[in-house]
Amino acid sequence: MPLKNIQYDEIMREYNRRQLENKHRQEICRKKAYGEIPRLKEIDEEVATLSASKIRAMLTRGETSASDLKAQIALLAEERRALLLSHGYPADYLEMHYTCPLCQDTGYIGMEKCTCFRKAAIDLLYAQSNLKEILKKENFAHFSFDYYSDKIKNEATGLSERETARQAVEKAHLFIDGFDTSWKNLLIYGDTGVGKTFLSHCIAQELIESGHSVVYFSAFDLFDLLSQSAFSKNISREALDDFIFSCDLLIIDDLGTELTNSFISSQFFLCVNERIMRNKSTIISTNLTINSLFDLYSERTFSRIISNYELIKLIGKDIRIQKKCF
Repeated sequence: MPLKNIQYDEIMREYNRRQLENKHRQEICRKKAYGEIPRLKEIDEEVATLSASKIRAMLTRGETSASDLKAQIALLAEERRALLLSHGYPADYLEMHYTCPLCQDTGYIGMEKCTCFRKAAIDLLYAQSNLKEILKKENFAHFSFDYYSDKIKNEATGLSERETARQAVEKAHLFIDGFDTSWKNLLIYGDTGVGKTFLSHCIAQELIESGHSVVYFSAFDLFDLLSQSAFSKNISREALDDFIFSCDLLIIDDLGTELTNSFISSQFFLCVNERIMRNKSTIISTNLTINSLFDLYSERTFSRIISNYELIKLIGKDIRIQKKCF
């Protein structure tokens, strides 16, 4: 997925910082070496002069051939190398040392983005997601079905806890695989501690790794931010728009734990509706039942969710308690 301009600019500022830092480091090395071995400065000046002459010779085809100049430059380079080594310096001490030698800290190899650029983009997406540390532990590689019973069944579906969890994970993978081609939203619900947040984190990690912008908020923090935007000048509506309404995936965790009132209900509708209108995917996790959602939030909000979200229910015992007990 293409980065937004503000994200691209932030990455390029980091490349500019690296270039300046490496250039400064090279100048410090040169100053030190020149002070101890004055001949090194003379060599570098001679090489610069000969390089300019080489270019002129190639353009004008004068008497001094470019190959002769190249040989003279090579001899000077060898003298420089010998001087450095004899004084205990590495042979490349005066060279520019890049953070990424492949692209020489430009982010590009020709017209193609360097691998370091992709890593920088993913690192930025992790940082902006509010999930950087937690996703190191909560991802599909650490998802275990052992916490779900294969004997206790959901009477409504006839599926065991484990079968229900496997079905939920399968739907999560389908959501990820079709993210760029089939717009979807998910409502993950069930009792406390059955893995709803963990599953949403698994999805987030996969999408960030594929270069998508993911933003995570607990319902409490999201509505607090929306409130600040409505009543304070510290957060502009434009910044909110770029951060919450335009990210590829917004995760709203623990819906129903916030103090619900008419303002919160209206802001929740605004967020849900705006992202639907923009075809931007949202995942909502909640301990609430479907009926409780209808009771707590407006009918129009409930209608938008039911019409535009795929429902995923998880059942089982509290995994956090299971981990402590076993």
